[in-house]
Amino acid sequence: MTTTPIASPTPDSTAPRSEHVMNTYGRLPVSFTHGVGLQMWDTQGKRYLDALAGIAVNTLGHAHPKLVPALQDQIAKMIHCCNYYHVQEQEILAIKLTELSGLSNVFFCSTGLEANEAAIKLARKFGHNKGISRPEIVVYEKAFHGRSIATLSATGNEKIQVGFGPLVEGFIRVPVNDEEALIKATQGNPNVVAVFMEAIQGEGGINSMHLDYLKKVRALCDQHDWLMMIDEVQCGMGRTGKWFAHQWAEIKPDVMPLAKGLGSGVPVGAIVAGPRAAQVLQQGNHGTTFGGNPLAMRAGIETIRIMEEDHLIDNASKMGAYLSTQLKAALGGLAGFKEIRGKGLMIGIELDRPCAAIMQLALEAGLLLSVTADSVIRLVPPLTITQKDCDEIVSILTPVVSSFLAKK
Repeated sequence: MTTTPIASPTPDSTAPRSEHVMNTYGRLPVSFTHGVGLQMWDTQGKRYLDALAGIAVNTLGHAHPKLVPALQDQIAKMIHCCNYYHVQEQEILAIKLTELSGLSNVFFCSTGLEANEAAIKLARKFGHNKGISRPEIVVYEKAFHGRSIATLSATGNEKIQVGFGPLVEGFIRVPVNDEEALIKATQGNPNVVAVFMEAIQGEGGINSMHLDYLKKVRALCDQHDWLMMIDEVQCGMGRTGKWFAHQWAEIKPDVMPLAKGLGSGVPVGAIVAGPRAAQVLQQGNHGTTFGGNPLAMRAGIETIRIMEEDHLIDNASKMGAYLSTQLKAALGGLAGFKEIRGKGLMIGIELDRPCAAIMQLALEAGLLLSVTADSVIRLVPPLTITQKDCDEIVSILTPVVSSFLAKK
């Protein structure tokens, strides 16, 4: 049997083809070699501005001068150590996350899907511990929690569920921000154990839970001894101008899944739990091979340290407000523009028609973004963004959207 030697990519190589990679993504015709801050360059040397940040992952942008040497230092010491042993970096990061959240204990994994899967397991175990043999969890229309069978079942998107049935039972679906619907769907049902939501839906179209609704759900969970589980995978880690988006409502969840921006590109996931949930999972109930490894934990520790030193929470709030204001001014008069919504640097621009083509058009113009929920342009840039970056995003995106909407 002959094998093909593995070649390291070089900056002047052409974009690789994908015949041997499973066809699970509708990839755009570009491959990147490197980035600095919000700038990225492709294999042909073309420069782009990154307003996507790997889908809210690259909190510190690319090649951050404080993060890179810290990760190099950690790689030279230890990348992986399994959870048979104490990993001191886990304790350091867990202490920091509990301080920032006001919760008490953390389980580390590697992805948002894993964090949400762990939250679902925790809620079921919480129910079984109370003698409920068939626990049920309230979830939401347009929600997205992942693509495993359980998280896919909790997700509110029939398009991505097709072909993967039978889905997992035990979920009750309700509309966003409708307290009466939540009460009606759960009334008289002794099997309900948790309410599971995103503080701001990302894949669902940048839909925010109203602050008063969050407070009402918190009260209902306290009243009925349910777990309030808030998925902060995309909207957490400073993106909205608070460490966690639910903090705008001045509440605390019982369970909070995290991932994406926690490691600035290194895969890190976590569930942070408060007193009602922190001791539900015991030895042997759950585990992970890669979760909590020293490299991932160092990435999380350094990400938070740099965010604090560089005041990036405040920057997210200020630059998010500035970018939204400038976009409204530039796009507001266009026929086909509906609204801009979101919080901080989690921004959705809704148009009156499907607009997936804007991803390619923006790419050609030198801007990276995504389109979600068919008609919503999603901007989730690094939290290191400057006013100059914001102005460039507006200057590139405005003619792209204008020309797109002008086409019949």
